[in-house]
Amino acid sequence: MRPVMRCMIALFLVLSFAIVVSQAYVFAEEAKETTLQKLNINTASVDELTQLKGIGPAYAQAIIEYRKTHGLFQKIDDLMKVKGIGCKTFEAIKDNITIK
Repeated sequence: MRPVMRCMIALFLVLSFAIVVSQAYVFAEEAKETTLQKLNINTASVDELTQLKGIGPAYAQAIIEYRKTHGLFQKIDDLMKVKGIGCKTFEAIKDNITIK
């Protein structure tokens, strides 16, 4: 077999493998997102809260302090009463949180 033909076959096989692997990764990420349980903001720890997009240790601690001072959240929207957590952050995490 000619060297050029061997190179073309090898390139085809490598590209085919790369496509299959990349698609498997995409499917795995989508499955991971759909199987995540909602985080209860009334019981979550600092470590758990920091898993939410846009919530670092300082905001996580602020959420816990708000809970201690004002009691449990009555609805998830109440999270925006915590200083520093506005509409943008809330919109990013609202599908991942619960109060139940």
